[in-house]
Amino acid sequence: MRTHLRNLLIPASALVLAGCASVNVDQAIEKTNETAASFTQGKLAARGGDAPEAKRQKLVDELLDTPLSRDAAVQLALANSAAFQSLIAEGWTQLAAADQAGRIANPVFSFERMRFADELEIGRLLSMGLLDLLTLPQRQVISRNRLAQSQLQLTGSVIEQVTLVRQAWVRAVAASQQHEYAKQIKDAAEASAELARRMQQVGNFTKLQRARQQVFYADATAQLAAAQHTATAAREELIRLLGLDDAQAARLKLPDRLPELPGAPPSPADTRQAALQQRLDWQLSRLQLEAAGKAQRLDLLSRLVDTEVGVRRDTVFDNATGSRATRRGYELDVRLPLFDWGGAQRAAMNAQTLAAVSRYELVTRSASSQLREGYSAYRTAYDIAKHYRDEIVPLRKTMSEENVLRYNGMLIGVFELLADTREQIASVMASINAQQQFWLADAAMSAALIGKPVAFGPASINNSTSGSSEGH
Repeated sequence: MRTHLRNLLIPASALVLAGCASVNVDQAIEKTNETAASFTQGKLAARGGDAPEAKRQKLVDELLDTPLSRDAAVQLALANSAAFQSLIAEGWTQLAAADQAGRIANPVFSFERMRFADELEIGRLLSMGLLDLLTLPQRQVISRNRLAQSQLQLTGSVIEQVTLVRQAWVRAVAASQQHEYAKQIKDAAEASAELARRMQQVGNFTKLQRARQQVFYADATAQLAAAQHTATAAREELIRLLGLDDAQAARLKLPDRLPELPGAPPSPADTRQAALQQRLDWQLSRLQLEAAGKAQRLDLLSRLVDTEVGVRRDTVFDNATGSRATRRGYELDVRLPLFDWGGAQRAAMNAQTLAAVSRYELVTRSASSQLREGYSAYRTAYDIAKHYRDEIVPLRKTMSEENVLRYNGMLIGVFELLADTREQIASVMASINAQQQFWLADAAMSAALIGKPVAFGPASINNSTSGSSEGH
């Protein structure tokens, strides 16, 4: 019997030692940086690790010393925001839980001391779950599957957070641009209203004509206040995502304008090919499906036929004769499935497996549709922004230059010139909005390519390019 137990415990010890490697969060971060290189640029790191606090603070100061580009905003958030550290901690927790599921339970040591008359009996029992030991290889396979799932979930969460930072930066810069142009519209409207007031005083303007200029000035003032709040709200949203304190927020400088549009958008075929190679949601659903099938067979066996085996050694002392006797043996405990045959557990496991199959099918069928929708939003936003840049804004500029010549030749009055200036500024603001929609769609498209789709649709375009008769 001793030989059999020794032969059983030696491979068991080897399996236990093989499954005792600790979870290395640095390797998980490195894997995330590798998978999402276009998002993190390899800059994701845990606090207190390879990047000491002084080095991190120096990087933050350097980034805040210059106007913050979109890539620099992501780098600043990775280094400074507590949100990314929270994601790393949550991922670490999930990795540790997945690793724990593949480890064998600790053995149980029992000690007994019994006295009867002149006899003293001391019993010692070392036991462990037999099925827990026999199913260790299968549980380690499941554990590795769950580790892979946790790794994908960490990567997906980081991608989602980076996308939020990118879109917040776009909104903050665009809102700042539109605020500046709203000031110009308000100044032009104010000049027009003041001139109308003076002309009414000398009898050259009717009350209705002055009221038209005054109401436009009033509207421009309200729009400026709204634009100012929008710019403040967008900036504060970016500050929160960057994790800046009050002193750092005061130092934050943004570029004067959004980046130029790319020369040409990627083709649908290139986009689809890139997505097929790196979709995280497809990989995650496949791992969940594999894990559900393996866990169903394993859990049902281990819960219904729970068995423990133990080595026992008892020593009996006879005080009357001064003798001592030792007894050795083993124990086997088997849970008898008399009252619960596992019907409810089987139903729950079947439901979990069915859910995993359905999720896999849903992701597989929805991936192409989501990609087509995302590409349509991206391409539409690109075409509209390019149309404003190449057609509408240059035409408005040409019209403005011609009206200046007409004004110099006394063919139109000052009010017509001011109205044309307002319309030109409004077309530029619409162009800024179109650029903003494109860069928001670009961030959403980048996330969709890797399997973290972000809800986004092309915004409606205000018809600010039509001529206005007010003030003429």
